[in-house]
Amino acid sequence: MHLAPVVLVTGAAQRIGREIALHLAGHGWQVAVHYRSSAAAAAQTVAAVRAAGGSAMAFAADLALEPQCEALVPAVVQGFGRIDAVVNNASLFEYDDVGSFSSTAMERAWRANTAPAIVLARALHRHLQGAESLQGRSGCVVNLLDQKLWNPNPDYLSYSLSKAALEAAGTMLAQALAPTVRVCGVAPGVTLLSGEMSGAEFDSSHRMTPLQRSSTPEDVARAVRFLLESPAITGTTLLVDGGQHLQPQSRDVMFIARQAEPNPKAP
Repeated sequence: MHLAPVVLVTGAAQRIGREIALHLAGHGWQVAVHYRSSAAAAAQTVAAVRAAGGSAMAFAADLALEPQCEALVPAVVQGFGRIDAVVNNASLFEYDDVGSFSSTAMERAWRANTAPAIVLARALHRHLQGAESLQGRSGCVVNLLDQKLWNPNPDYLSYSLSKAALEAAGTMLAQALAPTVRVCGVAPGVTLLSGEMSGAEFDSSHRMTPLQRSSTPEDVARAVRFLLESPAITGTTLLVDGGQHLQPQSRDVMFIARQAEPNPKAP
């Protein structure tokens, strides 16, 4: 009997992670919905998948705590009987710059945005290596990055550094885990309201691209599925940002949009 593949989506209780989970479930994937503290929202995501005829379960873990991160893939295997892919979507997005930078902020970003993706990729590889002799399966990891890695500015310094480290780790993981596991990235642009951004600032920022529109959650989810289902792609990143990375910007787009307001605010 053919069993549908299983994907673990971190941070899938809400926002982009929820959209990825629902999109993949709608295209034949069983979904492990990871959350840290949003238990009610995760339950709603699971219920939405099941209401549409899909299969989903929720799994709690604080990915910044390595033992909990290490235990997540085995928990998914126990729940579903298998795991085929990991989408590293969960992320810490906190503001700092050179003036406010601290090693504590950098470590917090590293523990949330970089290290868990490596631990989960390794765990997926170990699982598939153990099952490979029986089933010949391979897997895929997709890391959510950020277009600003190709269009850098000094805002959100620790966040940006942690995502840059994750992008570099993706290349090394693609080398180390082949041929059993492919490792790819998706780099969105302005996708959802976040941080201190106002609705007006989001609308302006979202249009600030050559295509006059940045990414939507659906755009990101479709790109993730494309990579998961493309067996010849590894070690590369899709920039899904309306071309935002083509336009050099000295600051984060939120602050560029804010400069046009009558009473601009800046941290």
